[in-house]
Amino acid sequence: MTHPYPTPPIQPFNRLNVSDGLLITAERWKRAQDYHRQRQNIHYQSVNQPGIVCGLGVSVIPAPAHQQARDRDERWVQVQPGIAIDLEGNLIIVPKPFDYHIDTELKESEPITVYLVVSYRDPDHLQPQTSEMVQETYRLEETTSPPRSLDVELCRILLQAGTVAIRAPEDVFFPGYNQLDLRHRMQAQARPQALVRVAQLNRTDPDATRNFFHLQALLQSVETLYPVLKGAEEVGQVGLSDGIAALQPYDLLYLTGRQKLALNSAELATLKDYLELGGILLVDCLPNATKLSESIQALAQKIAQPMQSLATMRHHPIRTRPFLFSALPLVHQQPIQVSISGGIVMIQGDIASAWGLDDNMNTSRIVLRTAQEFGVNLLHYAWRRRQLIGLQQQDVSGQW
Repeated sequence: MTHPYPTPPIQPFNRLNVSDGLLITAERWKRAQDYHRQRQNIHYQSVNQPGIVCGLGVSVIPAPAHQQARDRDERWVQVQPGIAIDLEGNLIIVPKPFDYHIDTELKESEPITVYLVVSYRDPDHLQPQTSEMVQETYRLEETTSPPRSLDVELCRILLQAGTVAIRAPEDVFFPGYNQLDLRHRMQAQARPQALVRVAQLNRTDPDATRNFFHLQALLQSVETLYPVLKGAEEVGQVGLSDGIAALQPYDLLYLTGRQKLALNSAELATLKDYLELGGILLVDCLPNATKLSESIQALAQKIAQPMQSLATMRHHPIRTRPFLFSALPLVHQQPIQVSISGGIVMIQGDIASAWGLDDNMNTSRIVLRTAQEFGVNLLHYAWRRRQLIGLQQQDVSGQW
């Protein structure tokens, strides 16, 4: 699976073979310096993720006095000094405040998001330098497309059509149109080992989508509860009829409802392929969903083996990694029941309903956090199972 911050290419290093009498030319000196730069960058890529180290705040300012009259509008911002590191491990240093004019204008269209980004500029790729010392520099620009891989986002603005003024947000957590939005800035920090992706398995059961937003809440909690993993920003939606290629990006498929699961031969083959590649089918049965639970038990026996209760599996990873559970979580004041068969995990108790916000505010923090920690165990199990199975495949050049 593609990681949001991929590891460096698997290529050996070549370094200068120094010996007595070697003539040090400018080209050889450059190769020696490039070797150390590359090692430093690859070390950063291997253990960290890109982002802002410090500073680089963005503020709305009046038009600078030296600007021409046509540019003296209310579209000026100032980027404060600071440091960032890009995906390749290059340091981006803004040494002093930089005044910037937001040029994007919409004539007649829906609002559009404008991104203000900074990127590293290698002096070797600029005009030839004649001085003895050259300074590494940066580039500040705006774009209406999502930031590229080597860009570091400083802020974004949901810009309306017409002549508009850029403003500071009235509420920094809920910025409005034409207001600075700094909520999506990434901080440089340790790199998670993997990105866990989840998809909801769509079907005709009217209850099949009831926990969609609770799945999103679980993915958002992963990085805080267990920083080794990171949850994907969005929950996918797929069907078994879409084929194995549509299912492969996901570590876990989530299915809920009350009606039985009936698969045709093609869907059954797709599910078997997905499970054999290490994927997990998580079935979250609603209370009294007898038809669904019986169909899952029959399915498990058909493609794997009879389901076994997690209560009898003392050292199973779902109970022990990364959080230890001697007793299973309570949902709606009732303990859940978990059964496992190969890559099929069935939970009776509607645990996903306790992963997100309760509109009636009746779910206690203890219940919510316990359910989320158990959910992290499920995601960790899905990631780890697929990783271990994938490492035994003949082609281990990458992960899907």
